[in-house]
Amino acid sequence: MTLHIPTPLVRSQPLSLLSKKDVWLKLDALQPCGSFKLRGVGLVCEEHVRQGKKRFISSSGGNAGIAVAYSGRQLGIPVTVFVPETTTARAKELIEQEGATVVVHGASWQEANELALSRMDDDTAFVHPFDGEGLWRGHSTLIDEVVQSGIDFDCVVLSVGGGGLLSGVVEGLTRHGLSTPVIAMETYGADSLAQAVVAGKLVALPAITSIATSLGAKQVCDNAFNATRTYDIRCGQVNDIEAIDACDRFLLDHRILVEPACGASLAAVYNSREDLLGSFKAPLVVVCGGATATPLQLATWRKNLICPPAVSSRRFIDHD
Repeated sequence: MTLHIPTPLVRSQPLSLLSKKDVWLKLDALQPCGSFKLRGVGLVCEEHVRQGKKRFISSSGGNAGIAVAYSGRQLGIPVTVFVPETTTARAKELIEQEGATVVVHGASWQEANELALSRMDDDTAFVHPFDGEGLWRGHSTLIDEVVQSGIDFDCVVLSVGGGGLLSGVVEGLTRHGLSTPVIAMETYGADSLAQAVVAGKLVALPAITSIATSLGAKQVCDNAFNATRTYDIRCGQVNDIEAIDACDRFLLDHRILVEPACGASLAAVYNSREDLLGSFKAPLVVVCGGATATPLQLATWRKNLICPPAVSSRRFIDHD
């Protein structure tokens, strides 16, 4: 028995008609906590309980924190989640709804993470939001489910933040002996993987300037970057408006609300990105989810991107 659930795999008629391809959707937005994060987080938390840990600490701007909080509630373990100041009220509300304590600190995830690490003791387990072999092993179960379904897919489209999902998907594909290319999507302003690939080394972004702060690790994990050297991973980027447009269109087409981080992957198909998908006939899109978006928030992001408030010096507002 796992904390995550097997999620539906469906062929999208609207996206298939639009792209003239067979587009498959792995709907991990339907996990109990609203995102794929539960696959890896749940596995790691269960392992920590078996090791006798009495408390969980995590650092997350939203989805990972919600997954840790959910896992802690299911396992009867108290949880504290450290979040940056950019975290939305909705994200904090959802973490607290699961019974966890929220501590707000710092302008970025890195600063919240530093404080989280300083609060560790022998009885406490730290649950990283995107880095760690247990986490990636849990995320790889997504590919297990797709392979077991027997569908034919010739590429995987997914969003990249810190690189946990990418690492898990590559692990799953490799375990099944597949060399299926992966299209790694990011938004401009949160594109640390694409910039690292261009530079040929890990790159730390000076700041996250995209609304898709679920993709907002200033630097991807080593494993994700190293995977680009050993596996067929192709980087793509979209702007924030394209990501929001994809969220709105997906809500209309499939009645599922996702956040702009997930919209980055959907935008590759909605925008018919021939540079990324032109050679493929059956893309598998990981609908990674995101519990913190609301219709009102999507409209607010759109408004602020088109007409930025004059009092703000930031190009984008922040989001998890």
